[in-house]
Amino acid sequence: MTTKRVRLVQRRKSAGYTQEKLAERLGVERSTVLRWERAESEPQPWVRPKLAAALGASLDELQALLDDVTVVQTQPNDRMSYVLEHPSSADLVTVGYLHERIHQLDEQYDRTPSTALLGPAGQLHGQVKFVRENVANPRVRKALFEVEAESATFMGQLVWDVSQRRDHAAPITYLDDAVAAARQVRDPYTEAYAVLRKAFVALYGEKDPRKGLTLAGEGAEIAKVVSPSLTGLNLLHVAEGHAMTGDLTTCEEALKRAEAQLDRADADDIAASAYTINEFNRLAGSCYLFLGLPDRAEPILRATARALAAKQKSQAIALGNLALSLIRQGKLDEAAATMHGTIDAVEMTRGGGGLNLAFAAGRELRQWRHESWVQDINDRLLALIAAI
Repeated sequence: MTTKRVRLVQRRKSAGYTQEKLAERLGVERSTVLRWERAESEPQPWVRPKLAAALGASLDELQALLDDVTVVQTQPNDRMSYVLEHPSSADLVTVGYLHERIHQLDEQYDRTPSTALLGPAGQLHGQVKFVRENVANPRVRKALFEVEAESATFMGQLVWDVSQRRDHAAPITYLDDAVAAARQVRDPYTEAYAVLRKAFVALYGEKDPRKGLTLAGEGAEIAKVVSPSLTGLNLLHVAEGHAMTGDLTTCEEALKRAEAQLDRADADDIAASAYTINEFNRLAGSCYLFLGLPDRAEPILRATARALAAKQKSQAIALGNLALSLIRQGKLDEAAATMHGTIDAVEMTRGGGGLNLAFAAGRELRQWRHESWVQDINDRLLALIAAI
């Protein structure tokens, strides 16, 4: 499964350019143009006016072309087409195919706008449930519950993203379905991750830190039998919940417990790639920011933002928090540069977390709203609103 900016490709061709010729005119590599068209990256701000001119488009029209990302699905094989017509015949090969499609979508999450993933993921989730409800073989049904738990969790994540973290009910419905499916097959890992996702909604959507830290604590208890890494992730959000309530001592105790899980994780831990020192630092920096200690948050967030370059949605959150820490310390020149970096990252992914933090930081610049550099930032934030 791949992504493609179909209208951007069509516009290039109608303007009379091959990828090589367009790259030559813009002073970039052909591979750079290829990545733009595959929606793997975005043109940097300096090249956008030149690209728009080459395509005979305004900057707004260019942005619309870049925002129009199509997910190109791998066509089902003949066996899968037959199964969708005769779901009782599903076998473990069917399960493997559906599972792989979920992984293909999930691998695109950090570099692809959630709006482009929601449709294919929703279709896939519907297929998984349909086949599971109608399959004859109990062993296959059990395996499909495992797949359904993953697809429901992913849907909860995407639906919340696409709503810009405003719709709390729909994601929770998907996540509750994921918990129920995971319990059907006694899968504590997927259950704990779905509970953690519910904690995200409570912490960042409902703004209910006590509910959020309670859910994250439940997730940590479920995860401790299978994954130190997932246990650590849950404990980080327990710490963040305490930070939101202003409890420094309990927050730092939870951070220490989360940090201890880093030493327990190994290559066999299924969540090891998600729970790294970068993720720990990102949440620790966020905690100190909530606690009103921006000077302690800044160096942690600065290092983390650099380290998360390959995970654009996570990097946008780190940059947004870094911008807030700089604004609150009165480091306005650095804050301005960081704000532009945050907006650059959000423009690429439309991630709800980074978007909300960019707007939060923008609001804290109101006292300098008559400064030209703040007006430039506000113009970019308004453009983000218009593009949503």
